[in-house]
Amino acid sequence: MCIRDRTPPPPPPAAPTPRPSRPGRLGRSRDPLWRAVALLDVRPARVALAVLLGVLSLGSAVALGAVSAWLIARASQMPPVLTLSIATVGVRTFGIGRGVFRYVERLTSHDVALRGMANLRTALYQRLAVGRPEATLRLRRGDLLTRVGADVDAVGDAVVRGLLPIAVATVLGVGTVIAMGLFLPAAGLSLAACLLLAGVVAPWLAARAARTTEQRAASARATLSTVSLGLLDDAGPLTVQGRTPQELAALREADRELASASDAGARPAALGALLGSLATGVATLAALVLGVPAVQAGTMTPVELAVIVLTPLASFEAVSVLPTAAIQLQRSRAAARRIMSLLDSAAPDEADGAPVADSDPARTALPGHASPQHDVPALSARALSCGWPGRDPVVEGLDLDVRPGRSIAVVGPSGAGKTTLLLTLAGLIPARAGDLALDGTPVAGLAHEDVARSVVLTSEDAHVFETSVLENLRVARGDVTPNEAVDALERAGLGSWLAALPDGVDTELGPDAQSVSGGERRRLLLARALVSPAPLLLVDEPAEHLDSATADRLVRDLLSQRSERGVVLVTHRLSPLDAADEIIVLSGGRVTGRGSHTALLASHPGYREGFAREHEAPEEP
Repeated sequence: MCIRDRTPPPPPPAAPTPRPSRPGRLGRSRDPLWRAVALLDVRPARVALAVLLGVLSLGSAVALGAVSAWLIARASQMPPVLTLSIATVGVRTFGIGRGVFRYVERLTSHDVALRGMANLRTALYQRLAVGRPEATLRLRRGDLLTRVGADVDAVGDAVVRGLLPIAVATVLGVGTVIAMGLFLPAAGLSLAACLLLAGVVAPWLAARAARTTEQRAASARATLSTVSLGLLDDAGPLTVQGRTPQELAALREADRELASASDAGARPAALGALLGSLATGVATLAALVLGVPAVQAGTMTPVELAVIVLTPLASFEAVSVLPTAAIQLQRSRAAARRIMSLLDSAAPDEADGAPVADSDPARTALPGHASPQHDVPALSARALSCGWPGRDPVVEGLDLDVRPGRSIAVVGPSGAGKTTLLLTLAGLIPARAGDLALDGTPVAGLAHEDVARSVVLTSEDAHVFETSVLENLRVARGDVTPNEAVDALERAGLGSWLAALPDGVDTELGPDAQSVSGGERRRLLLARALVSPAPLLLVDEPAEHLDSATADRLVRDLLSQRSERGVVLVTHRLSPLDAADEIIVLSGGRVTGRGSHTALLASHPGYREGFAREHEAPEEP
């Protein structure tokens, strides 16, 4: 019989549907952008410094315009040269200061944004790690990468390209209006009105028009990333299934949608720029209309008239970026909505029966144990039903007991639910019915990191990082030594592969182990599980992509680790299962047989037939 299991997860939705709001659930009632910005955890002092530097930079530009206007107008009157010396030095000072302050402001603001992005990603990973697993398991890889990648960047951009420019423009606008009002109050009022037009009305129109556009663009970017990664990662299967043309068509459609959204977003930005230019012209004209009569009346000098006419040209530099900032805030809000939707879907609450785990790594892993190092837990299931949330169970009525010193093999036809069973035993998807307990404590009542301290799962789709072989093993335990890494790799059947690597365990791997074969990748993931301190090991198809002799040797070795761990192993190879303490046969969602290898050969026809097919001689060509 065919003993492969690839129970697929449910089709991924575009985004998890947020559950009803409950108190304490990450502040769901608030604006998603401000919730996400709060997770950036930026220091107010750094933000204040960035705003101050921005004000000094653009303030230098305004001062440069004002002093230059005074210098040109006063020089036209041919005064003594010494009268102009202070203004000449001021022009040079403000000209140099503008560039210097701008450079330092960029360093400071980008430092704020990059630190915030790192904080947000850290918080995102931590909350997903201890939250409801189905929130991420339902997502396709591309969509998940977009949320922890581009969407986090967009939230960080809300600070450096949105909030900081708004703060700088507000401070500088108020200061410039007050300064112009000291020369001519009417000119100050007209400048204030024009600044409001360019700095409030124009951004409001841009934000209003961009709100729907940026939602479309965020969705299109996520689809583009998801489909692209699917085409790259699953090119072979898609070609065999004849789905490549449909995926390429979906990719082109997503690209067209993104281009359309970008074009639509350009229009409000252009409108904002138009209003900004219009406001600048109106402010200059108003200064002339109001200033000339004042000069004629003797309440203002001709030199002061030049100052109030030319200074607004520089003051509008601060507000000219505000329409773009408003559009950026809409883009960041759309990204924040996707991030917070993911976190809300993953957040455990009272209804889940699982506590929200704290971040203290030193706390006790399980109730009643002094420390994780002394845990010797047993994993037990009674009348267990397993299945993906929202779908019918694929395994029902399963009883199982595994503890260090005991090995169990699980076999069955494709779609029997073997992989889903392992995910349930590992606490990654909730049990649909029955009881699942770790050392007597219901798994549903434990935080996920507590379960992970005792149960380690190695699955076919675990990630291999673009770093060295040693660092990939240290994902499971950070203090793995090179000698321990070599030993684990040899136990996983990678001794010859390791010997051929140019730098041994320090050899760098490509992204997601694209530089190694499927069988080598699978055994590398197995080696990672072997160095984990968890006493219970769940292994999904460790022998796939291997020749029969190597596969049987590897499976037998894993099942023989009774003195070290408890093992639950899913496999399609039946020959080495004489090393297992117990074998469970799944078919049609039920346990159709269980017992030792010898007993099943005698009593289970399907098992006996599958074993016989493994030993059939290949046909002669």
